This record gives sequence, structure tokens and C-alpha cells, in this order.
Amino acid sequence: QVQLVESGGASVQSGGSLTLSCAASEYDASNYCMGWFRQAPGKKREGVACIDRDGSTTYADSVKGRFTISQDNAKNMLYLQMDILKPEDTAMYYCAAAPDRPPSDPIITNMFMNFGGVRRRVVFGYWGQGTQVTVSS
Repeated sequence: QVQLVESGGASVQSGGSLTLSCAASEYDASNYCMGWFRQAPGKKREGVACIDRDGSTTYADSVKGRFTISQDNAKNMLYLQMDILKPEDTAMYYCAAAPDRPPSDPIITNMFMNFGGVRRRVVFGYWGQGTQVTVSS
């Protein structure tokens, strides 16, 4: 199982930008996409973005046009560029992997990707320890 370590969380003002990074211990071809989800206190977990090995991406409606997910396959790194941050973006952000096999502890998102010609809901199966993002108004 890939080990994931996030970094880059901070406190910023509304309208500001942050870039989160995620270091993966290895490339695991059994994951059909890598991405991010977040959880704010008292709220459900929310899928934020996902990217597959070929660079195809999907985003939650709440972050489209503001967040950009990217990867450096050579370095096994994943990034989330967050612009025009809003107070409602305040949350713990987790780097996560969506495994091909159904995970034992799934995080079901409202994001979809095309995988092998099939439209597939993004379900994360494992994740890192998280990094806190706080946006003040």
C-alpha cells in the first residue's frame, strides 16, 4: 500500500492562494487515480479533485475554476494549487488514492472519471495524515 504524506497547509486570508503537496512512497498501478479530499469540523468528507496517470482530471463543483490538481510522475508527487480561497475551503485536506479493488473503508465522492472507457465514481481507499488549511475572511 502506498504511503502518502501531505504538506503545505497554512492559514491564509480570503482570496489568497496555497499549494499542497503529497509525496507518495511509490507508484502503484492498482490505483486508477490519485487525488484530494477534505473534511471540515462537523461536516462530511468531500472529494476535491482526482487525476489519473495520463493526466485526466476531475473536480468537485465547489472548487472548479479555482483549484488545479497536478502530478510529477517521475517524483511520485501530487499537488493541489488552490486559488481564490474562500472561508468555506477551511478544512483538513487529505491526499488519497482510489484503488481498483473496492476498499474496506471507502470514501465515496461525487466525482467521476473515465477509466478504461467506463465512467466510474471516484472512491478513495486510503489516505495520508492530512494538512490543515484555514481561510480567514
